Amino acid sequence: MPLIPEEPQIHESAQGSSAMAATGRVAPTPRPVPGPRPAASARPGRPGPPRPAPPVQRMPRDVAPAKPSPSGPAASAAPAATPQIQLIPASAEGALDAAEEALDLLLDSGRSPGEVLVITTGSQHPWTEHELSFGEASYWAQHDAGDDVFYTDATFAARAAVRPVVVVAVNGGSTEAATGALAAAHSRAGALLIVCGDPQQINAVLGAGV
Repeated sequence: MPLIPEEPQIHESAQGSSAMAATGRVAPTPRPVPGPRPAASARPGRPGPPRPAPPVQRMPRDVAPAKPSPSGPAASAAPAATPQIQLIPASAEGALDAAEEALDLLLDSGRSPGEVLVITTGSQHPWTEHELSFGEASYWAQHDAGDDVFYTDATFAARAAVRPVVVVAVNGGSTEAATGALAAAHSRAGALLIVCGDPQQINAVLGAGV
């Protein structure tokens, strides 16, 4: 009979020792491993692809600045000869799409975004409308940075600086607006001028001495 109370003690100690042994084998509580941080969300109200990385942005800095300076690189960036002209036939409704396709080909061929200026003769490019909604100071600051494609229209084209490539979308507007935009584009294209629109209208303007 005295053995009965002893059995729980023996059983208890056995359990304790096995529990201790088991405790020695139990893996420590895993510390929380930080997962990948969520990607930074794009700034609201700023459509379009992110700006290129700074090293790429600064490669084509031989482009003339907005404000000409006698001692600056403007002289070297100014077109020394008449730029090559490429005409892409398109209707007024399809001129902007044709200009976007030409831009894609330019970038795919290795042109830096900061080398390209896009001018519309009729309605503004959506990028232009959006950026102007923040004010002209912010809009022209992006032009002066020279690190991305810059879109403008016939109204502001005369303020744009020289860039190696200028693309013009003749997407409507008056004859005077188209003439002014093409004249500005011709004088600001350092190497290549691409014009998308009605060939007869474009040839009439270019043939008039633009």
